[in-house]
Amino acid sequence: MTTADQLQKAIIAAEEAAYGPFFGSLGVTAAMIFTAAGSAYGTAKSGTGIASMSVARPDLVMKAIIPVVMAGIVAIYGLVVAVIISGKLNTGGKAYPIYTGFSQFAAGLTCGLCGLGAGYAIGITGECGVRALSQQPRCFVGMILILIFAEVLGLYGMIVALILGAT
Repeated sequence: MTTADQLQKAIIAAEEAAYGPFFGSLGVTAAMIFTAAGSAYGTAKSGTGIASMSVARPDLVMKAIIPVVMAGIVAIYGLVVAVIISGKLNTGGKAYPIYTGFSQFAAGLTCGLCGLGAGYAIGITGECGVRALSQQPRCFVGMILILIFAEVLGLYGMIVALILGAT
């Protein structure tokens, strides 16, 4: 057996490593944990603003609930990616090369960290926006536009994750 044959067998063995599914599972975990953390932060921060503004303007509470809803959507992005990746998990070996595990790990991290950033942005914008809304109702449209731009960060992460996890 030549050195080239040994090298070829080593490469094939590395591609068929048994720990590939571990990285795919880690991608599922990262997608859920980070998007849920971002969603929780956005909900808590926006909820604080809503609670403080509702004392003075209880009539605006239903309008002010929009940042909380948008923060909740971020977690749904992570759930979608986690379900899709987990549906493609397989036992290690030829059916699940190491490349697939790494790709799915990257997909989960992409979605999760984008969702974390989006939740953080939604929380800060939501809190300040609903406080401004209580003082000046004309701030509503501006708040919504900023929240949409914050939300789309999580959506971009989900789109990239779906492309990465498709392999």
